[in-house]
Amino acid sequence: MLVVDDDEEIRHLLERYLNGHGFRVVSAASAAQSRAVIGSQSIDLVLLDLGLPDEDGLSHLKHLQTAWRGPVIVVTGRGEAVERVVGLELGADDYVAKPFDFRELVARIRTVLRRSKPQPSASPSLGRMSFAGFSLDPASRRLTGPDGSDIPLTTGEFELLQALLANPRQVLSRDQLMSRVHGREAGPFDRAIDVQIGRLRRKLEPDASQPTLIKSVRGVGYMLAAEVRRT
Repeated sequence: MLVVDDDEEIRHLLERYLNGHGFRVVSAASAAQSRAVIGSQSIDLVLLDLGLPDEDGLSHLKHLQTAWRGPVIVVTGRGEAVERVVGLELGADDYVAKPFDFRELVARIRTVLRRSKPQPSASPSLGRMSFAGFSLDPASRRLTGPDGSDIPLTTGEFELLQALLANPRQVLSRDQLMSRVHGREAGPFDRAIDVQIGRLRRKLEPDASQPTLIKSVRGVGYMLAAEVRRT
């Protein structure tokens, strides 16, 4: 994995701790160094601090989502709630706030890595799922639109859509969706699921401001209001 943080002490701490837990870690102190590593090495996950010296961290996250498209966990200061939400809006798979607990960080990393890789033994048995003109192939994680075009999904978006498709016309709570997508419970002010629902709506709904496919159930959660066929 790639750790991007301008704080040398934190980089060294993360390298030692994560290496000790079986991860191969390389680090970068800036967005420019991060781009160089991404372009020259095989990276499975990026741990991205948003406070970079040479480029806004959110801008670099946007670059990663277009040029690399692998899973990203953003790191923010504890009070940077807006940055966390924007990071999720831009496609981050999860976030951690500084100061973080190293054991929780490792658990978050393992969850994102596990969900970002196709499961050959399980996915094909699920079969292709068709709904409202869309088609999702769990084996390849490929979503196709009514016009046949490919619709790219982040790891979190794929997991969230798959959870909704597995329970069509059933209300799923935020806690249920958080457990499925992020492998943890939702905090009282955690908007991760709401943000990812918003991203999915922008990709699936004709008008995301008036959703008819993924409906909100006030005070409870969300529901996929479509028939799902398996082929």
